Amino acid sequence: MSESSAKKFYALNMFDVVDVEKYLGYFRRLPEVAPQYGGRIVTFGRFRNNVTGDLAPRQVLFVVEWDSEEAFNSFRDDPELADLHPLREDGTASYIWQTFDGVEMSDPANVSVDDVLAVLKP
Repeated sequence: MSESSAKKFYALNMFDVVDVEKYLGYFRRLPEVAPQYGGRIVTFGRFRNNVTGDLAPRQVLFVVEWDSEEAFNSFRDDPELADLHPLREDGTASYIWQTFDGVEMSDPANVSVDDVLAVLKP
């Protein structure tokens, strides 16, 4: 496997919930649908405290790991899921959806300077 194909791709989702039932309609399907496109929920949580920064807080955070950018795009753009994404869109507000390249760490229990440099260097 080449280095570029081994790297994971992450989607950061931060949002406010405006319609719990609509968002739950989306989320109930997500754990089944996302893996079909190479995605899995890594973590999620509720906002606690704004420590620093100029981004307005959002109520909810989700991080989804994708096998690749192509996998993410296939999930996002598949016409077969045309009824799914509006549930997310209509159930939330102030949505932030950003993507990040992942780095394969030499030892996830002990992040090295080389691991960090892989992110800091363009």
